[in-house]
Amino acid sequence: MLAPILHKGKSKVKSIAVLTSGGDAPGMNAAIRAVVRTAISHEVAVYGVAKGYSGLLEGRIQRLSAGSVANIIQRGGTILKTDRCPAFYEKSARREAANLMRRQGIESLIVIGGDGSYKGAHYLETENDFPVIGIPGTIDNDIPGTEDTIGFDTSVNTAIEAIDRIRDTANSHDRVFIVEVMGRSSGHIALQVGIGGGAERIIVPELPETWKGVSKAVDRGIKRGKTSSIIVVAEGPKPGLAFRVAKQLEKGGHSGKVCILGHIQRGGTPTAHDRFLASVLATSAVHCLLAGKSNLAVGVLNGQVVRVPLAEIVRHRRPLPEGLMLMAADLAS
Repeated sequence: MLAPILHKGKSKVKSIAVLTSGGDAPGMNAAIRAVVRTAISHEVAVYGVAKGYSGLLEGRIQRLSAGSVANIIQRGGTILKTDRCPAFYEKSARREAANLMRRQGIESLIVIGGDGSYKGAHYLETENDFPVIGIPGTIDNDIPGTEDTIGFDTSVNTAIEAIDRIRDTANSHDRVFIVEVMGRSSGHIALQVGIGGGAERIIVPELPETWKGVSKAVDRGIKRGKTSSIIVVAEGPKPGLAFRVAKQLEKGGHSGKVCILGHIQRGGTPTAHDRFLASVLATSAVHCLLAGKSNLAVGVLNGQVVRVPLAEIVRHRRPLPEGLMLMAADLAS
């Protein structure tokens, strides 16, 4: 079972702030709770920053107590709210954020978010010598240095449940359904959902796809006696991909119905897996700061919590696991 990284020695850290940034992900509240409870248990003051980096620049910071995070572990979204902050791309804004926290007696920061949030965290520390730790909170599961991110499991299970319901209708009407899941530049959700949902075809941004290939996949199923099919599509960078797939299928003689799951994948009660993952990673993040470690993120590799330098993470995007697309094609054949 996954276990946190713990620091057992003395620590000079007296205060920590925590914020959530970018898109919300189920399990963020569990992570916030674990940061607060762990810090307080080690006699470290903990502060919550509202609305991510935007709230940090606006000084929306307040002291948190153990009671502040009571009964939130099961809630989706984030009690601290979140935002995307273009202003934080500016070096001057990051300098002001660091100075603002220092003026309030805050010595370090924990950022829960995705790749964009990590970039802000990395430059905040390197430019201002302000200790920062990242926790991977994103449904996309596309952060290098970790095999799992908070919210991914919930998002996948939400989509799988929807596909199971859609399949009932597809079977009843002998139809092809194109189900669009989230993922503008990452196909991790689509890949896992497609395999778990028994899709005939999975379309992801990382790999080229031909309309002929999609139509052939449906034809192959029909030859086996299938009267309905599910095609899972990651939304991709250009809106309307699912509808374009449906149009091309019509040209091949197949009637395709589109179902866009959209933001329902972000909300809702986090799974037990995401609650546990969030708790372990957040506890590890606090202990990293207690140990004097910073400018890194905590993650999961080979069943263990690991520390990965933010400098290594911000240069890359996590690729799709090798071989899974081939496996998905074999399972659908």
